[in-house]
Amino acid sequence: MVFGLTRILQRGLSRVVKMAKPNVVFVLGGPGAGKGTQCDLILKEFGYVHLSAGDLLRAERKREGSKVGEEIEMHITNGTIVPVEITCGLLDQAMQQNSSNNFLIDGFPRNEDNLAGWNRTMSDKINLKFVLFFDCPEEICVERCLKRGQQGSGRSDDNVESMKKRIVTYNNCTRPIIDHYDKMKMVRTVDASKSPENVFSEVKQFFTKDD
Repeated sequence: MVFGLTRILQRGLSRVVKMAKPNVVFVLGGPGAGKGTQCDLILKEFGYVHLSAGDLLRAERKREGSKVGEEIEMHITNGTIVPVEITCGLLDQAMQQNSSNNFLIDGFPRNEDNLAGWNRTMSDKINLKFVLFFDCPEEICVERCLKRGQQGSGRSDDNVESMKKRIVTYNNCTRPIIDHYDKMKMVRTVDASKSPENVFSEVKQFFTKDD
């Protein structure tokens, strides 16, 4: 009898946990700032699930039968930003399909349209904890991306021409989003020019095991 009651309580608790709003940390920074590397370290240390907007878009681009694959490819190659409806839809789907309640959303929102679309469709569904900003000089970002491309990253945008476009897009579109959240005192800034180990030592101060 006690065992049966325990199982009922556990199932009820599980439903409550799944009904709770997911905790989200936006991870922003220029191309090559090391967002993906640091997200991998965060998930290993603190158990977050890493959702890369770019990876989700690239996967959808390659998915057979995708209705938006060609449109995504055009934006990625040109260094421009994919329409927010597509990106939000992929992020929402990924969170719903995962049992975790803690998510790092990497590379989003990237412009005002992204921000407006997210606020319109997702802000009531999640708990935004803060924005983790990896601040890195442009020359270091470019050097890292080109090196990654030479090592066979398989990314169509790891080249000089695409990098120039991506840097312009970042400065013109994404930095204002970071400034927006900074005014709300929600930005946690990390010097991303250091080694991955030293960067992560700064990152850890913004997370606790109890989050």
